[in-house]
Amino acid sequence: MRIGIPDQAPSGISPDVTAFLKAPKMLINGQSVGGEAPGFDVFNPADGSVLAQVPTASEADVDRAVLAARAAMAGAWGGMPGAERTRLMLRLADLIEENGEELAQLETLENGKSIMLSRLVEVASSAEYLRYMAGWATKIRGETFDVSIAVPPGTRYTAYTRKEPVGVVAAITPWNFPLNMCVWKVAPALAAGCTVVLKPAEETPLTSLRFAELAREAGFPDGVVNVITGDGATGAALVQHPGVDKITFTGSTEVGKKIGTKAMETVKPVTLELGGKAPMVFFDDMDLNLLGPATGIGMFFNSGQTCCAGARIYVQKGIYEEAVATLKAITSSLPIGDGMNPANQINPVVSAKHFDHVKGMIARGIADGATPLLDIAAPGQGYYVAPQLFADARSDTAIMQDEVFGPVATITPFETEEEAIAMANDTRYGLGASLWTRDINRVMKLVPQVQAGTVWVNSHNIPDQNMPFGGFKQSGIGREHGTGALDNYLETKSVCVAYS
Repeated sequence: MRIGIPDQAPSGISPDVTAFLKAPKMLINGQSVGGEAPGFDVFNPADGSVLAQVPTASEADVDRAVLAARAAMAGAWGGMPGAERTRLMLRLADLIEENGEELAQLETLENGKSIMLSRLVEVASSAEYLRYMAGWATKIRGETFDVSIAVPPGTRYTAYTRKEPVGVVAAITPWNFPLNMCVWKVAPALAAGCTVVLKPAEETPLTSLRFAELAREAGFPDGVVNVITGDGATGAALVQHPGVDKITFTGSTEVGKKIGTKAMETVKPVTLELGGKAPMVFFDDMDLNLLGPATGIGMFFNSGQTCCAGARIYVQKGIYEEAVATLKAITSSLPIGDGMNPANQINPVVSAKHFDHVKGMIARGIADGATPLLDIAAPGQGYYVAPQLFADARSDTAIMQDEVFGPVATITPFETEEEAIAMANDTRYGLGASLWTRDINRVMKLVPQVQAGTVWVNSHNIPDQNMPFGGFKQSGIGREHGTGALDNYLETKSVCVAYS
């Protein structure tokens, strides 16, 4: 089986998916295990039905996974040449594609997203990311230095650096792009020569568990890739385990702060990719034909469940009325429904809990005086939230300052460049932002003033595997993608050799 045609609805659920859902297992030290604690249910957001029951890792399971990862570092994996790591990673990428339709259907079933996004982003992009990072496994290098050490007299020195794997990596991933985030963490860690214990979000563990099976099939030694499942207690046990050398986390700022605080108790290095409240700034010279992709990709990609979603829209007054009318019309035309139908562009949010959060934020926005611009009906069954645009939202209210993480955005007029940048930066977050204008002079002047890790121009929310990704302010620590992703999992060792 390979990946299906992206914009074509599947004829039915794959038999491989049905078989996998009967008894998903964790992978610890190369073995499929069910866990010691009672399992938990994984739900289909499209209708609220139970998809599968997944094991809950106990503290003993966490301990076994970490010890297995440490043993693999001390064993065959620790001494494996980079070229062999590359070969295994390329084989895993091939297996992801060969099982692409199964993975895509699993992702849509557990997350709710469009099958088109599951095929293109979760599967195809993940395979390409593995191939990209596999190339770095043979390109790890240090530097040589001239040193000015004068003692003892007559002694000469040669100094150089080595890049060495940090060791056992605890990777904790979110629910919005489950397979993609799994690969974003695991691929650079493997390229660097580390071993991994991955804990996916409890809402969406299925594709990560299937990924673990494919890693075993690819031939990775036992203990190199371990996947455990559970809730926040499982994640806490993993973060606090003394055998973990490095923590990488993608998720909310609130949880990231707790992980960072706990990591500092033993001075573990962390990479934290956290929340966002991205602004999109529309200047009056922008190409208004770009309002379509600005809406579909910038605002409502993955039903707004992206950390870089353009949730705050600032429109220069010269085009404000026209832009608002166009954004309302485009948003109202977006089909809402089950992700298994690729024609549907607004799909259910991930869970009942998140449904309550998004609906609560909409109600709070109205209570705080913001004006809802749309009245769109959503399906009654499942976790569907109709998209909403707000006008007249005060900058100090929750709808402007807190993550909604759903199909909700605010629209605010501005007059001058200075006013627009001040509004765009009026947030504790700084993950992504975009400027929309034909004026290259304006772009070059304003980009340095925007407080965000990524600034797109005339586009939004489009990452690349070679382009560093991460946040300013409370949007995180460190960068993913490119050489920076590899550096996250390497330690620098200085070597100084004295000789006569």
